[in-house]
Order: sequence, then structure tokens, then C-alpha cells
Amino acid sequence: MNRIFPPAFLAALALSLAVTASPVRAADFSDPEWPCIQRKVPHLWPGQMWAGPPIPDPLPDWRADADVAELAHLLAARRTSDAEAEALIADFAAGLGEDRAQRLTLLFAGAFALIDAERTQIIGGIGRYARKQTALADRLDATREAASALEARPSLSFDEADKLEALQDQILWDTRIFKERQQSLTYVCESPVILEQRAFWLARTIMAQLP
Repeated sequence: MNRIFPPAFLAALALSLAVTASPVRAADFSDPEWPCIQRKVPHLWPGQMWAGPPIPDPLPDWRADADVAELAHLLAARRTSDAEAEALIADFAAGLGEDRAQRLTLLFAGAFALIDAERTQIIGGIGRYARKQTALADRLDATREAASALEARPSLSFDEADKLEALQDQILWDTRIFKERQQSLTYVCESPVILEQRAFWLARTIMAQLP
């Protein structure tokens, strides 16, 4: 799901991520292998985006409410469009009574927990992806050095010539793979941001239904 947010909203998002007080939830600058332009923020914090009734830390057991749990999974799923999510939230809120604020807060807590868990998995995957790229880059360097050493010789035996050709083929193949992975990484790095935007949007949409 690609959602376009106004500049003011994105600026508020960036600011909220920058000023979060908890060191556990703050941006992590200690990982030298983090490959994305976007800062590494391992976990989000619901207070960054929720201005409704307080959400306890740790999060409440939203799964105990079957209706909330079912809807939270639908809202957290990226295949659910904004229009569908907004309609689902409105229908759910319309059927609530005196516990309206409590259950809407529980709904956001559930959707937030699911989104944050998915986002954390993606960040872990990006880290593994980056380590594979580093290993491939190191292998490329070693292969180039070996090829350069052979190329520097005044003459080569048949075996050495075959080895040089194999090294050159390996360099071409590994370089192609490396470049393709780097291009894919640009899109992969956007996934955590898209999920952050989803959580912010859900918070705003659910809060609109509060009494």
C-alpha cells in the first residue's frame, strides 16, 4: 500500500521519532551495518501517535476481546485499503456503548502491536540482507585481487589462464547480483516507514471515533 502523506504530517512523524524519550525506542546509531538512509528505530511507541486515553505499558491483552482482535488484524494488514479500514472502524464504533473509549483504545493497541511486530521483523530482515551484501562485497574484493595478481604476470600457463577466466566470470556475476540487491534495498528500506505511516493513520482515524 503506497499512501501519500502531506509534508506537514511527515515532518510531524520525523519529529516524533526524533524526540522519543525511551532509549530502547530511540533511533539506533550503534549498528554500523544498517544500510538504509532512514534511521534505525527498532520499535515504535504508541504514545508517539496516540492522543486518546492512556495506553498502559506493557500493552493490554487486546486478544482477550475477540471482536477487537479480529478487527485489529484486519486494520494492521497492508492489503486492507484506507477506505476499507475507515469503514470497518466506523462500523465497529457505531456498535459500542459506554465502553466506547476503552474498546477503541484497545483496538488501536492491538493494531499497533501487530504493526510494530511486523516492522521489527522487517528491520531484522534488512539487517540480514545488509550482512549478505557485506559478505558479497568482501568476496568481490578478494576475487578482484586474485584476478589482478594473475593479470600482472607476464605470462600464464593454461591452468592459470583458465583460472583467470573463471575469476573474471565470477566478478561479473557477483557484481550483477550486488547491484541488483542494492537497487532492491532502496525499496526494502521504505517498508518500515510505510508501516509507521500506517500506524499514525490508524491512530488518527480511530481517535476520530472517540466520544
